[in-house]
Amino acid sequence: MILLLPIEQTWLILVDLLTDLKKRGLDIPNSINKDISLLKTSINFYKKDMSHPDMIKEFDRANIIITDIQDKLLEYAENLDVEYYKEWVDKLRRANLGEEIYKQPETASKFIEGAPPGFSSAKVHLKKPIAEDRVQEIAEYNNIIIEFEDDTTLALFGNSDNIKMSLKEIAPFFNE
Repeated sequence: MILLLPIEQTWLILVDLLTDLKKRGLDIPNSINKDISLLKTSINFYKKDMSHPDMIKEFDRANIIITDIQDKLLEYAENLDVEYYKEWVDKLRRANLGEEIYKQPETASKFIEGAPPGFSSAKVHLKKPIAEDRVQEIAEYNNIIIEFEDDTTLALFGNSDNIKMSLKEIAPFFNE
């Protein structure tokens, strides 16, 4: 097991809350799923070198995004049941104080070492193989490089914002 930052604990709680709300039949916008995925990417990007100024900016951006997602999901929870809402607020409060709510295995996605200078990178693991032409258009449109490491693993290289946009567009492939 690896030690998680409070923001990672908060992310895990929000993923769990989103999953639970959906199980309870609430219609949650798909944009929240995409934002949660991008949030994890931002957190991992920050963790690569927490002292670098660009990484600190990424952390600030991640905090803004996580607060927005948290507000939206807690509003759904509060509308469902006040006690249910309080339960989730308590988990989030404890995570913000540094308490370990969830453990995360070592198998978490990691950024690719040795990316070309000036490039950001990300690695995506899909459940099923995907045809190269399906993602190549995304790469061209967002001005990034996508390499297939194998049939289900993609490496993305390029500008950080372009990678984020590409990940949003690749997100639907995770459900296939």
